[in-house]
Amino acid sequence: MKTTTEYLTEIVQELSQTVHLISESEADALVEQILKAKKVFVAGAGRSGFMGKSFVMRMMHMGIDAYIVGETVTANLEKDDLLIIGSGSGETKTLVAIAEKAKSIGGTIAAITISPNSTIGELADIVVKLPGVTKDQSEGDYKTIQPMGSLFEQTMLLFYDALILSFMDKKGLDSNKMYGKHANLE
Repeated sequence: MKTTTEYLTEIVQELSQTVHLISESEADALVEQILKAKKVFVAGAGRSGFMGKSFVMRMMHMGIDAYIVGETVTANLEKDDLLIIGSGSGETKTLVAIAEKAKSIGGTIAAITISPNSTIGELADIVVKLPGVTKDQSEGDYKTIQPMGSLFEQTMLLFYDALILSFMDKKGLDSNKMYGKHANLE
């Protein structure tokens, strides 16, 4: 039986191997679209949604007008706004409906997914393929010791944080400047 720290070591090793499987040009296209967008919306279901919430929080800290789809304080999506959908399978019905609605309004769609040829991937203007397996482990080109979609979700969180660093670099931001936007009522 392995110890918790042995499992953690294996998880970190898996994550370190995912870095080289992400397309730099796909990532750059997404950063450029975030820079151009008036508003940015992020959607995801389950744990992918939690990763999206952390991404929106950091975008807010940078002064980006960013929202989580489905929250009561979420603004309306307008033509040329950006919708980023995180979905391993790219087939989550609620997220497909959101993508279709955004497309009909004239929004730009970015898919963060294991499955670029999925319904959401096909609707997207920008697709960033992340390694991993879907929660039932039927799709994906990566093997993992972790259950369900954990590797994809962890990679997505780290990818989102890397996007933040890239954006900070392009805008000349640092953590000290961003703390000015941090919540102060907690």
